[in-house]
Amino acid sequence: MTVLEEDRPRSLASARSRSDQIFRGGTRGVGILVMVVFGSIGFFLALQAIPTFKRYGWDFFTESDWQPERDTVGMSAVLLGTFLVGIIAMLTAFPLALACALYISEYSPPGLRKSLVAMVDLMAAVPSIIYGLWGLFLFGPQLIPVAHWLHQNLGFIPFFKVNTDPDAPTWAQSQYTSSAFAAGLVVSMMVIPIACAVMQDVFAQAPVGEREAALALGATRWGMIRTVVLPFGRGGIIGGTMLGLGRALGETVAVLLIIAVAFDIKIRVLETGTITVSSLIANRFSEATSAQLAALLTAGFMLFVITVVVNTIAAIIVSRSRSGAATEI
Repeated sequence: MTVLEEDRPRSLASARSRSDQIFRGGTRGVGILVMVVFGSIGFFLALQAIPTFKRYGWDFFTESDWQPERDTVGMSAVLLGTFLVGIIAMLTAFPLALACALYISEYSPPGLRKSLVAMVDLMAAVPSIIYGLWGLFLFGPQLIPVAHWLHQNLGFIPFFKVNTDPDAPTWAQSQYTSSAFAAGLVVSMMVIPIACAVMQDVFAQAPVGEREAALALGATRWGMIRTVVLPFGRGGIIGGTMLGLGRALGETVAVLLIIAVAFDIKIRVLETGTITVSSLIANRFSEATSAQLAALLTAGFMLFVITVVVNTIAAIIVSRSRSGAATEI
């Protein structure tokens, strides 16, 4: 069979305009610049961490004390305190952020929705030192009776135990201040806007057709949310939570203002004293010698790796969430 010349497919050549070429080159250049800067930060921290790893070896991960002047440096207590503060922050922030996002996207009046979104964004714009001062002078003292009550009623759990008698006639209030519990709750207020914004954006993209189909089949509003919105936004829920976790792990000023520095390996979050990686660096950086500075940069490298891993996983989960995934109608 002979194929006519006019029946043969033609190859299409797209010629970009000058403005498209400039925009394409500019965005490519900015993307490469960001990757170079990001990679150079990680390379610099890794390079500075090599002497510390060579000097202390695996003891750097198992030692709890931090006294470079005595040649004793370790990250076990610092990492434990970092994760405890982050876990407390996320256990508090996750349900509040999820409820806030659901209310804004599903229950709030249309005229109020933009104002609520702006208020959530405004919370994210508040400097961390303001949250720290609020937690130190206002919120922290109000948590002392709460921590004492938790110790009295849940003290049989090691997580809520404090090294003091909760039933003493005059109980020691100083044992319940400047703890990982207080720091975690303050950090949760800083995490809520980030997690809520991601969740709310994903919930708002749930297909209208599937929403209406669920309602047409007799589902209540909560039934529609449970079978359509929440399954559709599962990636946003997980991604927003992990992005918030990365923010919680790296918080510095607010935690430094609230906690009492203590290099102790303990899971008693109600008890005074803890330390995180970021607060350690901020607390010791100004007076550090060259050897101490290398150890602090090593701690910064570990925090860099942790936050990169957490945020990368979150970005992958968010990018893989697709319209209508796992909905049940």
